[in-house]
Amino acid sequence: MIALLVASAFVVILNETIMGVALPRLMVDLDITAATAQWLTTGFLLTMAIVIPLTGFLLARFPLRSLFFTAMSLFALGTLIAALSPGFEVLLAGRVVQASGTAIMLPLLFTTVLNVVPASHRGRMMGVISIVIAVAPAVGPTVSGIILSALDWRWMFWLVLPIAVIALSLGAVWVRNITETRPARFDVLSVVLSALGFGGLIYGLSSIGESASGHTPVPVWIPLAIGAFSLAMFVLRQLALQKTDTALLDLRTFTSRSFSLAVVLVVVVMAALFGSLILLPIYLQQVLSLDTLTVGLMLLPGGVLMGIVAPIVGSLFDRYGPTPLVIPGMIVAAGALWGMATFDEQSSIGWIVTVHVTLNIGLGFVFTPLLTSALGSLPRKLYSHGSAIVSTIQQVAGAAGTALFITLMSVGAADAAAAGAGEVTATNAGVHAAFLLGACVATAAVVLAFFVRRPAPTEDEAPVLIQH
Repeated sequence: MIALLVASAFVVILNETIMGVALPRLMVDLDITAATAQWLTTGFLLTMAIVIPLTGFLLARFPLRSLFFTAMSLFALGTLIAALSPGFEVLLAGRVVQASGTAIMLPLLFTTVLNVVPASHRGRMMGVISIVIAVAPAVGPTVSGIILSALDWRWMFWLVLPIAVIALSLGAVWVRNITETRPARFDVLSVVLSALGFGGLIYGLSSIGESASGHTPVPVWIPLAIGAFSLAMFVLRQLALQKTDTALLDLRTFTSRSFSLAVVLVVVVMAALFGSLILLPIYLQQVLSLDTLTVGLMLLPGGVLMGIVAPIVGSLFDRYGPTPLVIPGMIVAAGALWGMATFDEQSSIGWIVTVHVTLNIGLGFVFTPLLTSALGSLPRKLYSHGSAIVSTIQQVAGAAGTALFITLMSVGAADAAAAGAGEVTATNAGVHAAFLLGACVATAAVVLAFFVRRPAPTEDEAPVLIQH
C-alpha cells in the first residue's frame, strides 16, 4: 500500500513543474506573457496551499481509502480537462482541479507512514518520500522537454492520464483503512481565512512580476495587505479553536523546537528549488536559445542524483541524526546558487549542468533530515496536523519562490531594457538578479542549519503495524 501511495504521489507531484519547459512555447501558442504563463505553475501551487490546510480535518474525519480515491479521481479529472483545453483559461482550470487532488496525496502519504513505520526506520522511509517531494518536481522539466521535442504540449497530460487511471484501479485492491477516524469540526471561517491569507500573499507576489509589464488589474499592495491580514486572523482563529481541539490546523505543532526550525529551513529550500526550476528553462531557452529536448536532458542528471542520494541520506539519518547532513547540504546548496548567479550569455552547458547537479545534491542532503526531524518530534495526535502544516508550508514556499524569482527576473529585465539593452541581454540581467537574491537567502539559512538536532522521542511513538 505504501508503494502505491508513493508511486501515486510521485506522479501527481511531478505535475507541479511539468509546465516549466513548456512555458516559452505556451507563451507563443496562447499569446500570453511570461508573468501570465507562470500562473500555470503558481496557480497549481496556490491551489495546493489553499486545499492542504483542509487535510488535517479530512484525515481525522474520513477513512484513508475514501481520501485516496477522491484525490486520484480529482487529479485524473483535472488531467483530462487540461488535455482537452482550447486555451489558457481552460488549461488553468484543469491545473487547479489537478492540484486539488494532488493536495490530498502528500499529507495522506505522510500520515500513513507516521502511523505504520517505527521511529527507528523513519529516516529511510522519509528518504523515499523525499524522492516524491524533491525529485518528482526536479524531473518534471525533463519529462516535459522530452515530450515537447516530439509532440504537442497537450500530450503532457494525455500521457499522464492512463497512469492516474491505473493507480485508481490498483487502489481498489491494495489501499486499506489503517488510520482511525474521529468526529472533527469543519470551521468554515478558518477555511475562508486560509484561502484569503495564502491566496492573497501569493497573488500579490505574482502581481509584482506582472506589474513590470503593466498588466496588473489591481495595485500590488492590496492583495498583499489582504493576505497578511487574513493570515494573521487565521492564526488567531486556530489558537482559539485548538483550546477545544477543533482547530483546522493545530498550531501546537510549533511548540516543538525541532518542528519550528525545520519548517523555516524547508521554506528556504523549497523556494530555492522551485524558483530555480522555473527560471532555468527560461534562461536556457531565451538566453542560450536551446531547444526543449536539450533543456530537459540538461536538467535530468540533477533530478536523478537527488533520487539516488535521498534514500542514502535517510539511512544516514537513522544512524547519525540530522546535524552532520543538513549543515554540509545547506552550504553546498548555497554555493550552487552563487554559481547560478554567474550564468550569462556565454555560459557553457557543462558548467550549467555541474552547478544544477551540485544544487540538487545539496538539497538532497537537506530534505530528508528536515522532514524527519519536523514530523518525528510530534505526538501521535498531531501527526495529521503536522503533515498538513509541513505540506502547506512546502507549497506556499514553492509558490512564493516561483513568483519571487519570476518577479525579480521581470523587473531586472525591464530595467535593463529601459537602459538600452537588447532582449537577450535584458533577460540575462533579470535571471542574474533573481539567482543573486536566492544565493543571499540560502547563505543566511546556513546559519540556521547549525541548530538542527535529532528530535527527542515522543511518549507515543508509532508501533510497528507492518513487519514485512
